[in-house]
Amino acid sequence: MFSKLALSALAAATVASAQSSACTKPTFTIGSAAEASAVSNCRTLKGNVLIPATSDPTISLNGPTSIDGDLTLENNGQVISLGAEQLSSISGTFRLANVTLLSTLNMPALTSVGTITWQSLPALNSLSFSSGISTAKEVTISDTFLQSLDGIDLESVGTMNINNNRRLTKFDTSLKNLSENLNIQANGAKLSVTMPNLIWIANMTIANVTEFSSPSLEVVNGSARFDSNYFESFSAPNMTSTSGGDISFINNPQLTNITFSALKSLGGALTVVNNTRLEELTGFPELAELGGAIKLGGNFSNVEFPSLEDVKGTFALSSTNDITDACTELKKNAPGSQGGNGVIQGKFTCTSNNEKANTGSTAGDSSTGGSSGNSSSAAVNVHVNSAVIGLSFVGLLAQLL
Repeated sequence: MFSKLALSALAAATVASAQSSACTKPTFTIGSAAEASAVSNCRTLKGNVLIPATSDPTISLNGPTSIDGDLTLENNGQVISLGAEQLSSISGTFRLANVTLLSTLNMPALTSVGTITWQSLPALNSLSFSSGISTAKEVTISDTFLQSLDGIDLESVGTMNINNNRRLTKFDTSLKNLSENLNIQANGAKLSVTMPNLIWIANMTIANVTEFSSPSLEVVNGSARFDSNYFESFSAPNMTSTSGGDISFINNPQLTNITFSALKSLGGALTVVNNTRLEELTGFPELAELGGAIKLGGNFSNVEFPSLEDVKGTFALSSTNDITDACTELKKNAPGSQGGNGVIQGKFTCTSNNEKANTGSTAGDSSTGGSSGNSSSAAVNVHVNSAVIGLSFVGLLAQLL
């Protein structure tokens, strides 16, 4: 009797060892139904999973609930459908790149991924992630056919880069915190971005967006940059500060209103240039301190900064219209050498009737005794060529200080 029990235990241990060996490899290559079936009894695949360039058109990785490694499918012109019914987590990178025919991505249980990197997926127009991915450290989605990002609903992420998805028209997310960078640009012409729960963000660059909403945003730890968008109004009623970066609005042709009603301090510079429908710039009623320069150029009829206390850099304002009254009021904060109270530590320039105001030039009628002509100390001369701005936006703003 004892011998039979011992033999049974030995057999069970042998089977378990064989299963464990089958579920642990440096790389699992799965390009066919037979190769997928070979790991179907594994709960966890300990190793990277690679779908090779030559494979069956349908890959169904059913059985495993987790991958302790990467899942990679790239440079494949054959796969049409990729599915994993039970898969809930991928600890490493979920990489899809240059998969030209992939149109179905079905992972209804997937909730956690280390890094998402999807690039050049011209046939993928929707996601089947019914549970929703709620955890990821980094996300890059570029050059896909996706119309929405439903199924990716993170609360916290390090870096999110959404670009060149020409069919993307909607991105609604419950994101609360973003610790490094948010980059959304060159997507669908009517893209609406809604982030109702976003409270804290390090840096953001938003471009080519028709609607953008982040009503709960309180702190930008770095810079917030809005370039070549199509929304008419921007409001951040709860935002109080940026730690070390800039806020800029450049080349937003439909913009008529900017409101930061609670913003008190800005660690870097403020730039508002070539927003041709923006006539009133009065949405910074509490702004007191800036660690950099203020650069304003456009078709302004009125500009107000009633609470300024300390501007470390220059102040350069120019309008195509007559803003003599605004210039007179603002010059009270000019350096002592220009007859002001010294709130502005750098050079003060304010000009009216400047037909080149939207380019960042400060030429025009100087109604305050400040210099006419271009002011290099006021900030960079912003050349508003939309193509150049799109390519060199970060570099341009870095010249502000």
